[in-house]
Amino acid sequence: MHEKLVNSSSLVQSFYACHNMLTKVILFFFGIALWSKWSSLPAGILLTVFWVLDGGFSRLRWMIKEPFVMAILFLSGVIALGMLWGDYPEFGYIKWRRYFAFLVFIPFLSLLNKDRLPWAICGLLIGYSGVLLMGFYQWAIVGEQGIPPLSISYLSFSLMLGIGIILTIYLASINSDKKIKSALWFFGAFLLFLQFNQDARGPLLATLLSTALLILLLYKTKIRILIGIASSLTAVILLFAFSSNSFQERLIQILDSVELYQQGKYDTSLGYRLAIWDVGLHGIMQQPLVGYGTGKAGSYFEDTITTYKDGRYKDLPEYHETTSYHNDWIEIGMHVGVLGLLALACLLGGWFQTLRAYQLPILGATLVSFVFLSGLTDTFVLYSKIPTLLLVITAIAISWQKEKGTIELGNRL
Repeated sequence: MHEKLVNSSSLVQSFYACHNMLTKVILFFFGIALWSKWSSLPAGILLTVFWVLDGGFSRLRWMIKEPFVMAILFLSGVIALGMLWGDYPEFGYIKWRRYFAFLVFIPFLSLLNKDRLPWAICGLLIGYSGVLLMGFYQWAIVGEQGIPPLSISYLSFSLMLGIGIILTIYLASINSDKKIKSALWFFGAFLLFLQFNQDARGPLLATLLSTALLILLLYKTKIRILIGIASSLTAVILLFAFSSNSFQERLIQILDSVELYQQGKYDTSLGYRLAIWDVGLHGIMQQPLVGYGTGKAGSYFEDTITTYKDGRYKDLPEYHETTSYHNDWIEIGMHVGVLGLLALACLLGGWFQTLRAYQLPILGATLVSFVFLSGLTDTFVLYSKIPTLLLVITAIAISWQKEKGTIELGNRL
């Protein structure tokens, strides 16, 4: 009898050891797989399966106390509710389904512990480094922007660089080792140089403004250091701006776009955005409470441009197919009205509150600022890769703070 109990105990231990090892591999793999649309979905499914096997549902009631988790569930619930009076769009893919991608934060955070955290960090660093090298190769050798082999547009690549710049500067500021600090600042400058040589205007502006906020929050009580870093950063920005042909071309394009827009021509990047924002705001004002239903934002645009303002925007589809409103707030407002706007505001607020609760208020304010600013010129939360990258970073940061013993999950609210 005793021998049977020993054998049974050994089998259980072997099972848990095997399960723990496979969970480490999944966390490692997820940080790499998120960059490919062909591998990100299977990786997310595997992550969820292992979360269930790890007893994730039993921990869910504690996780719901996290403001960010509550906000994610609220956002997902609102989008799902909007399907009751919405329908599937006529164009090829369902872009709004990516709102539900935020749910992956729950199993990823829940699976992290002291033993698994290094695997998740290694996967994140290897994935980011690999994509960065591919992007640099595409720009420096091939002469293309973004990463076409991975279906990563120049906008996504620029946003990825922006996140790297923010994190690098933050890590440099909290590191006491002078050599590491210098290396991080140098790496941040390299990422900024690459971003200046991408054609994405919105992500670059969001990066610069968020970086300025980060430096201000970090050194607001150290005036001399603040002035020194601000002066150095300004000099670097001016150097990159004057040496970048892409940046100078973007400035010229902006001036030309404004002039063409005043002439009633909207077939430019800026003119197109201003036009679809006009249509979107008009739509929200007509149906402010519940919107037009999840999935009907695109069809509203197609039905409206032929008559709105005497059809001045009717030729827009010839310039660019409209699958979104290039603004997070207008997009979700068209889907589910004020309820969606509230859900998106709760998402950003909950994101900051959770990071602040784990003693990361400066990082939280900067990341939320970056998400908000990026969402003013594009549907940032509907990007397939960049929000997931931020979710992984947020989960790792929270887990790191927990393992440092600063705060325990579930004992704070």
